[in-house]
Amino acid sequence: MSGTDRDTGSDRTAPPGSIEAHGLTKSYGKPAVRVLDGIDLHVGPATVFALLGPNGAGKTTAVRILATLTEPDSGAARVAGYDIATERGKVRRAISLTGQFAAVDETQTGEENLRMMARLTGLTRAAARRRADELLVRFGLTDAARRLVRTYSGGMRRRLDLAAGLVGSPEPGVFFLDEPTTGLDPRSRQELWQVVRELADRGAAVLLTTQYLEEADRLADRIAVLDKGRIAAEGTPATLKSRVSGHRLDVVLTDGAAYLRLATRAVHHSPETLTLGLPTDGTAAHVRALLDEIDPTRTDVARFTVHSASLDDVFLALTAEVPAHV
Repeated sequence: MSGTDRDTGSDRTAPPGSIEAHGLTKSYGKPAVRVLDGIDLHVGPATVFALLGPNGAGKTTAVRILATLTEPDSGAARVAGYDIATERGKVRRAISLTGQFAAVDETQTGEENLRMMARLTGLTRAAARRRADELLVRFGLTDAARRLVRTYSGGMRRRLDLAAGLVGSPEPGVFFLDEPTTGLDPRSRQELWQVVRELADRGAAVLLTTQYLEEADRLADRIAVLDKGRIAAEGTPATLKSRVSGHRLDVVLTDGAAYLRLATRAVHHSPETLTLGLPTDGTAAHVRALLDEIDPTRTDVARFTVHSASLDDVFLALTAEVPAHV
């Protein structure tokens, strides 16, 4: 990283429990493939911020840079008030990082895992025992404290993983959760969502990466849609949904020619079923007018449905490419 890039953020201040990033870029391989293309992020205290995007969008790379595991090619960032380039050690002591798979020792009990982590951070035996007990209570693991972790459910392992990350970190702190509910059953996902929401309610800044639209919609105060290394859109879930109107008119076309003629104005594309989704305000008057506009001869639309716009519509509208043929 060049001195110029470091200076970019040197005069910026970021409060403890926050994330500030400006112009982060990262490329890999030869020829170089740009994974991040100048992204800006701001995550304040007591906030769940979801970084939403398809595979390969750059979500994990962004987390790795902010957690000081990878250096950006350019740009600057401060996490918990510390510069990720010049104060890496302080950043690491102020954050908790949870990857896609729980990093706990299955041959130990939950209690032993937490005590071991506490001892590794320098706590005395007595202090480690107290800290482990606090976290077991907080994350609802007291009854399972002396069970081997290999007997835990996926959700319990995830909660233990989050607790382990908190052992030596000052609270409320900064949490990076990289697709934390991958592979979890619906009940375990719900349990983890509750824990994440409680972290933010206690004042933590939580940066969550996910491919699950429901997860982002349910948890996030703000969402950034990352596509091909760039922020395609950012805002509250409600604001993002308003970008594709309040409702969507799905029309099934009679043939491929009609599908291609209307594809460029659609926010949802399903070439396999010749279905397109068009934004509408949902009123009968607008739906009738829209149908007359796109199908004046009443020969191109086979059938239609109207439903409320969702985060799925936002995601598809911002990241999907219009097909060139069907």
